[in-house]
Amino acid sequence: MSLVLYRKYRPKTFTEVVGQEHIVKTLTNAIASGMISHAYLFTGPRGTGKTTLGRLLAKALNCQNRKEGEYEPCNQCDSCQEINKGNSIDMIEIDAASNRGIDEMRDLKEGIRFAPAKSKYKVFIIDECHQLTKEANNALLKTLEEPPSHAIFVLATTEIHKMIPTIISRCQRFDFKKLTLQEIIKKLEFIAKKEEVKIEKRALELIALNAAGSVRDAESIFGQILTFEDTAREIKAEEVKDLLGLVEINLISQLFDFLSQKKASEALNFLNDIIEKGVDLQEFTKSLINYLRQTLILKITGLQETNPIITGLTKEEFQKMQKQTESFKEEELLQIINLFLEAENKMKYSSILQLPLELAIIEAIEPIE
Repeated sequence: MSLVLYRKYRPKTFTEVVGQEHIVKTLTNAIASGMISHAYLFTGPRGTGKTTLGRLLAKALNCQNRKEGEYEPCNQCDSCQEINKGNSIDMIEIDAASNRGIDEMRDLKEGIRFAPAKSKYKVFIIDECHQLTKEANNALLKTLEEPPSHAIFVLATTEIHKMIPTIISRCQRFDFKKLTLQEIIKKLEFIAKKEEVKIEKRALELIALNAAGSVRDAESIFGQILTFEDTAREIKAEEVKDLLGLVEINLISQLFDFLSQKKASEALNFLNDIIEKGVDLQEFTKSLINYLRQTLILKITGLQETNPIITGLTKEEFQKMQKQTESFKEEELLQIINLFLEAENKMKYSSILQLPLELAIIEAIEPIE
């Protein structure tokens, strides 16, 4: 493969975008009606399509064949082709993580004054814009206050709380969400078909579960698997798990079910089963503690799935966690977390690695009076 999968299968039209339907609909309506803002702010988790939609916006606005009332770029004209190849001089991408200073913003400010070379609009996409320095932010703010008619800005950030309010107030804000399990699987199935690769549905689910709602992460994991596995035959779920050394979220959830159901025998048997299957016990314990932490926060605060504290869960996993927390009181969850934190620490020195974990399970289910 000449290109990594997430670049090879980056959407070229709005209809190819997976998830973020609310954002796609608003943007396409704006393009079709000609009601374009001079500045957009795309915020949300990494790998959810912020820069992809920024490029699609730039391509649609500058498409030479797009007719009035339409919104899809043709992908045939010179402007579309240049953006697809990444060499358009009228779409400028800036990575604020590495170009965060005042000098870069001054250069940007100077560049904005000049009209587009070939296109109707000059589109500036600033990625990770929350990393700009105070001076750079002030320069950007001045530009946003008095933008020329040919300039459009797309600011993308994973940490909206670090953005200064005055910049946020001058942009149309769009909040990107983590993709659901089914949305990611749908995209992976599309790629597998295009690459003529046979892969178990369960293997795709495993990749999607461990992508934490990021389609880009899912495509990167899938790319790794295609590099190392024999694609002439069907790729199995077990091979995916072994290759990437993943701790499946459903394993953590299953053990938590046994804890909530007070089934000590089943929990211990389950623990020894996963050890025999080669699960890294320390990684498993770390993942379990993180899962327990999220259940405690969920129990106390009643957070929604979009809250950044509840990370790495799809909509379906979040709903399962909500149901599981109903079996516990806050003080019980607090006690269980402390038990497993102690177990994690004791595992470093234990001659029998799983023993501290087994004792923690027993005490969590059958507290010592």
